[in-house]
Amino acid sequence: MNATPRVLALLDDVLAAARPDQRGALWQLAEAGRELDANLVRLPAGAKVGEHQEDVLDVLLVVVAGGGLVRVAGGELVLGPRSVLWLPRTSRRALVAGPEGLTYLTVHRRRPGMAIKGPVGTPAYEGGEGPCMLDRVCAECGRLSEDPAPVFCSRCGERFPER
Repeated sequence: MNATPRVLALLDDVLAAARPDQRGALWQLAEAGRELDANLVRLPAGAKVGEHQEDVLDVLLVVVAGGGLVRVAGGELVLGPRSVLWLPRTSRRALVAGPEGLTYLTVHRRRPGMAIKGPVGTPAYEGGEGPCMLDRVCAECGRLSEDPAPVFCSRCGERFPER
């Protein structure tokens, strides 16, 4: 059976429907059986996504509105509307929203579900991360931050609660 292509979202409509102060993930690709993940993320003026590194996946970032900077090894890259940025896996980067804020779409291969495996021959434990790491799990998108004291989620831009 062949899958049927379809329009999933009109980004102008998603942006128009969002509250002016709404930040973080405004839209996410959530189709069953997909091989991609995509998120439309909005950061307010001056907001930052701290330096981070994606070790497994390349990420394509497309600026939809506003602008800002991405800090990379060796300097900064200016982002404006409709800029397309490739973030190769293992690259370190940080985002800073400009005075008009920064709204961007990220697209990457879907991450496999997490499973904790025991010794060979025992079934995998699929109960998620241990409770000691819950303060590092983004409430918006569920990503576990590698940063022991995260401020913003590196996937969706959502702010972590103050500690």
